[in-house]
Amino acid sequence: MENKPLISVIVPVYNVQKYVRKSVESILQQTYKNLEIIIIDDCGMDNSMELVEELVKNSSRDIVILRHDYNKGLSAARNTGIKQATGDYIFFLDSDDFIET
Repeated sequence: MENKPLISVIVPVYNVQKYVRKSVESILQQTYKNLEIIIIDDCGMDNSMELVEELVKNSSRDIVILRHDYNKGLSAARNTGIKQATGDYIFFLDSDDFIET
């Protein structure tokens, strides 16, 4: 059986409570299962991370949440994810976007 490459999906989260549920659910619904899901809390001021934490709690998938001490911006959040990633490939998903299934 051929090993499938691990894909690290990096999702920075900052003030996107209107979109983040659909974004994270779109990752969880993928048929390709060899995914490493890394979510970066970039210290938004809305309920985005509470929604993410609810999804993580109810998911059987391993999801890593990394937290910044203060808002550092999109590039820094992506770089935080890259440092944590162990995948063969890296995929950036903005938290107001989603992946078709």
